[in-house]
Amino acid sequence: MYDVAALESAFAHSIYSGKFHYTAVTGSTNTDALAAARAGAPHGSVFFTDEQTAGRGRGDHGWQSAAGQGLYVSVILRPSIAVADMPLIPLVAGLAAAQAIGITAARQVDLRWPNDLLIGDRKTGGILVESKTESGAPGFAVVGVGINVHQRSFDPDLSTPATSLSIEAGRTISRHALLISLLESLQHETWALQDPGLRAAITARVAFMSSWISNRRVEVHGPQACIGTTAGLDEHGFLLVRTKNGIVTVQTGGIRAAGEDKEDNAPGS
Repeated sequence: MYDVAALESAFAHSIYSGKFHYTAVTGSTNTDALAAARAGAPHGSVFFTDEQTAGRGRGDHGWQSAAGQGLYVSVILRPSIAVADMPLIPLVAGLAAAQAIGITAARQVDLRWPNDLLIGDRKTGGILVESKTESGAPGFAVVGVGINVHQRSFDPDLSTPATSLSIEAGRTISRHALLISLLESLQHETWALQDPGLRAAITARVAFMSSWISNRRVEVHGPQACIGTTAGLDEHGFLLVRTKNGIVTVQTGGIRAAGEDKEDNAPGS
């Protein structure tokens, strides 16, 4: 259980002040936050729960959200940025989550573009950002974060083996402390996102914290499916993949390590 009163007190002078929405069980915090955002809920509204019965990740994938085992939280952001900069939001959310895990569990996170949180070769969390633009301007973004905290067993058929913070740290990690660290880091990263001078450094910071952004053979899944070698991020946070037919700018989808036996290719090749 979370101490909601303590959270309200800790963030009394923040973007989250008076905007905490806790339920013990819900279908999906992102679904709840999306409905609230469409109804006009303000910037900094936080929706969190102990258990999700219909948790989801990117691409309609499910997210196992057992009671009391993980961190399941979604935050409404209405940042003052251009529509072209909206794709940076998943990256700043990844930075915030990685920082929170480092603070609470003392473990380094490898950010697998665009939304996976890995410790070593095992996945401990993921990010789902759902956004809406209005009349050509940013409307809102719902940043959903799911992190395995106390889990000890996982589905053996997962495409990426999973782990939890308590397993990796060798001790029990406080979900309450993790939530505080995440919200503090997300607030800081949101301020950076809205500052032109700091925004330019976001992609470089992500690349520094990720072994996947450069010189990694990957297989891209999604509309721009291809196999090649990663070649960095562009200014919007899109992944560049070098194939035998040239550079592919991957705007959406996911990546996995590609076997050496798979030939480089590009869409339409």
